[in-house]
Amino acid sequence: MSDFRIDQITNQAGTAGPQIAGITTFSSTSGLLMPLGPTEYRGGRGRGVFSSGYTPSTNNTIDTITIASLGNAVDFGDMNGNSAQQAGISNSTRAVFGGGTPAVQHLLIFSSGGSVSDFGGSMVISRRGSGGCSNATRGLFGGGQTNISQISSNDIDLVIFNSLGNYSNFGDLTQSRRQVAGLSSPTRGVFGGGYNGDLAPYARYDIMDYVTLSSLGNAIDFGNLSLARSSFGGCSSIVRGLFVGGSPSGSPMSNTNTIDFITIATTGDAQDFGDLTENTYHNQGATSSSTRGVFAGGYFASPTPATNVISYATIATTGNSVDFGDLTLARSIGNDGAVSDAHGGLGD
Repeated sequence: MSDFRIDQITNQAGTAGPQIAGITTFSSTSGLLMPLGPTEYRGGRGRGVFSSGYTPSTNNTIDTITIASLGNAVDFGDMNGNSAQQAGISNSTRAVFGGGTPAVQHLLIFSSGGSVSDFGGSMVISRRGSGGCSNATRGLFGGGQTNISQISSNDIDLVIFNSLGNYSNFGDLTQSRRQVAGLSSPTRGVFGGGYNGDLAPYARYDIMDYVTLSSLGNAIDFGNLSLARSSFGGCSSIVRGLFVGGSPSGSPMSNTNTIDFITIATTGDAQDFGDLTENTYHNQGATSSSTRGVFAGGYFASPTPATNVISYATIATTGNSVDFGDLTLARSIGNDGAVSDAHGGLGD
């Protein structure tokens, strides 16, 4: 007996599935079960989304890619207003972008291909430059710079994906800091690096903290990055996490092409993975499927203020990233402002 897979049948151009019109009959020895669920579950998996950022002015551009392929990003839609230094968290159907300058809470449905809507609510402490990590049901925003008092925060906020405006306190990072990178497995979230602008001369951190996503509580020391830095990206498979690019020193900003990797289920120091195709900082947006990490945008210290380059690496290996394509707009990708519907935190 063979399976008839209707999801594998397309038209001649490969752009659409079967279309049934007119009077149609169907017979089967076992019956017909129609698909169930909301329309946001339709479509394939493996999409990456890069949010707004600096060009160097703030913008509202959202780009999308298919992570398994190569090519240039295409326009997804627009944020509701210009914002920068937002962090992103996501499950297989929706993403939430939190905080930023100005602080706004955006909800994106991956299958919609259009503008975002308001998620509602606000962070426990309004701030920008947080790191994000998530699994299928919940996401966390850790660290950042408070928008009112302009000081670094150690706060970790919890968001439940199937609710709107539901921010609550999860616990604290081991150190107050901003421009943090985050990544996750289905069970554990890891926050790396950052800096404390309250302490001259903008001291960078090499610390990594971890939390158990299903619980509440303060973060625990994981180990150290190979290089103290801030303003960088994080992405992951189920097993391994990558921390990508960043700024390793104070003002004026410098940059690095460093890629570190960790094994998320263990603790210990990060190891060298390879190098990015370019030296960038503030911010290299990083997102992933369960096998491939994709890194986009960022600022150069000099001579060009921003890049549109997208590169990628296979997470299970080591080596330098290689060219993927280009963003629609050269820019930094808000802090941790890249998301996907198939990252390692989702477990498949």
